[in-house]
Amino acid sequence: MAGAVPVAELNAGFSSPGATARPWAEVSDVLTHAGIFWLSTVRGDGRPHVTPLPAVWHDGTLHFCTGDQEQKTRNLAANPRCVLTTGTPALRSGLDVIVEGAAVRVTGRERLERLARLWLERHDWPYEVGEDGFTDGAERTGLVFGVTPDKVLAFGKGEPFSQTRYRF
Repeated sequence: MAGAVPVAELNAGFSSPGATARPWAEVSDVLTHAGIFWLSTVRGDGRPHVTPLPAVWHDGTLHFCTGDQEQKTRNLAANPRCVLTTGTPALRSGLDVIVEGAAVRVTGRERLERLARLWLERHDWPYEVGEDGFTDGAERTGLVFGVTPDKVLAFGKGEPFSQTRYRF
């Protein structure tokens, strides 16, 4: 998916007259520079679970890290489908982006080292690379997951308001 440009579809019913689909480059820029994402998973009993965390957009995949004993890790083990959301709290400006897909464990020292460098560059978050994920130097292990989008939605706020769906 790296470098692939998805097909953009404007939802005119939820967009201002004259609005156009937001360019994928703008959406990719939001994903690259966002400080916080909201991860939504589903508990075993069907209740939702939402938590904020930093993530790294790299090579067409949105990556995040979570502790091996955390609720979201248990949720993803049972059902890898999830949603990551980012944007601004402003009503009339900015671009909110929603990424839907399945979380897949990221392993392999070379890939984890590259992601750790990106976490440091983008978030000033120093991870050490362990055998199967990240470590904070203590005994805690951070599992790294990647979500390659099945679908992305972008909501342009402010005139013109727009809702764009990206198909991959």
